[in-house]
Amino acid sequence: MAEELVLSVQHLTCGYRAAARRQRQEVLHDVSFTVHSGEILGLVGESGTGKSTLAKAILGMVKPDGGQIVHYTKRPQMIFQDPYSSLNPAYTVEWTLEEPLRIFGKYDAAERRRRVREILTRVELPEECLAAKPAELSGGQRQRVSIAAALIQRPRFLIADEPVSALDVTIQAQILELLKKLNRELGLSYLFISHDLNVVYQLCHRVLVMKSGQIVEQGTVEDIFDRPQHPYTKRLLAAD
Repeated sequence: MAEELVLSVQHLTCGYRAAARRQRQEVLHDVSFTVHSGEILGLVGESGTGKSTLAKAILGMVKPDGGQIVHYTKRPQMIFQDPYSSLNPAYTVEWTLEEPLRIFGKYDAAERRRRVREILTRVELPEECLAAKPAELSGGQRQRVSIAAALIQRPRFLIADEPVSALDVTIQAQILELLKKLNRELGLSYLFISHDLNVVYQLCHRVLVMKSGQIVEQGTVEDIFDRPQHPYTKRLLAAD
């Protein structure tokens, strides 16, 4: 039986028109890959290779010029690099987590409170955090809140864009363990974007290597790290 797909991207092309230019600049070129249920797929490459543009295209934040993106799950969510900028500083954690349930779900107040406390337990935060605003939390706690906000609508697929790069090494390890735990317990699938190959090696099952808007190599973690084929992949590994 074939593995269940959560995402299929086929021959995706995407670009933008810079303000000072008349011609449109292509950022993604013929990008194709799939994500399977329960899989953590890493996406690596140097800054400016198109990783974030790909994430935005998948989430519908930018319109592709060509190709096809097919979602097999509802409402994929994003975990951002900097939780402080992605969380509204004016509102408490409880308000932040309840708001999507008020907008997208037919839940009464009691059910919203139950769902919020359930997800808070999932991300291993104490209930006292509910009354706090982002500035009152540590960096690791804010990233856990950001993960909780992504999970509150019970998606099956998440895009994590450099979610640990702003954290110190000890907190990074804790957040990676949390992401692994959520993957195991909830069967979540991730597209995990990172420039840190050590993090990708620890977390991911397969890896996409992107250079200049193209996927130049893809394979299992063992294939990419132990038997790289493309010169660019070899250069990334040698530089790490």
